Amino acid sequence: MAPVADRPRPGDPLDPDAAISVRGLVKRYGDFVAVDGLDLDIRRGEIFALLGPNGAGKTTTVEICEGYRSRDAGEVRVLGEDPADGARAWKARLGIVLQSGSGDSQLTVRELVTAQASYFADPRDVDEVLALVGLTEKAGLRGRTLSGGQRRRLDVALGIVGRPTLLFLDEPTTGFDPEARRQFWSLIRSLRDLGTTMLLTTHYLDEAEALADRVGVIARGKLVEVAVPSALGGRETAPATVTWTEDGARRTEATSTPTAFVADLATRFDGEVPDLAVTRPTLEDVYLQMIGDDR
Repeated sequence: MAPVADRPRPGDPLDPDAAISVRGLVKRYGDFVAVDGLDLDIRRGEIFALLGPNGAGKTTTVEICEGYRSRDAGEVRVLGEDPADGARAWKARLGIVLQSGSGDSQLTVRELVTAQASYFADPRDVDEVLALVGLTEKAGLRGRTLSGGQRRRLDVALGIVGRPTLLFLDEPTTGFDPEARRQFWSLIRSLRDLGTTMLLTTHYLDEAEALADRVGVIARGKLVEVAVPSALGGRETAPATVTWTEDGARRTEATSTPTAFVADLATRFDGEVPDLAVTRPTLEDVYLQMIGDDR
């Protein structure tokens, strides 16, 4: 993906080439401002992760983009149309995977996906979808008998069977064990390879770092920063922390030139530095600093 500006500036026009383009978005609930002048572009073909604590405004923002919630001010275009006026043909280009979906259905996996496919003019082949999400062998099982991870795969199958151009994923791996999460990540990457644009909300910082081309942090209704995960909050230029053991004690040094510092240490120890570790701020470190008391 070609390098682009991380975020629009106030006053910039809507981006006609973006999958989602938002300018000056405002949503109020009485005296409470849930979204406060948000500007954002999400480009076609990327996975964008929207991060923020509960109550920060991310769910409201996503629901406005999906066409399920009205706005009080601002401009929004999703796949070139205002979601407030989105017609059936526009809605058919969206896929939505909510936090809970297939639930305790008495229908089989195949029946559920087939029924969902019937709503679209040009759906994906049901067998193709089941293979893509890894549920071919579970096709004859009732939804209620699936494990949590398998249900989430079914939720994705229901979300993608209509060939969406844009897929919304709301906390897709909540409650997954580590192995199931890694398998789900592989599925999401395969969808990106098919050209699907994705807007992901998650509380798992490692998930955002593993999947997202860019991440945006929202706090108190405002977009704090948008960047690639490795650069968020100046991570790539932040001082590194070097730790080692010397004279029986653990030593720590913050330095902007860790390579030179470690080389100097190596000469002091005639080669191997005891218990050497070099770290930079994690995505979680910078995220917590950004949201401050809004946790």
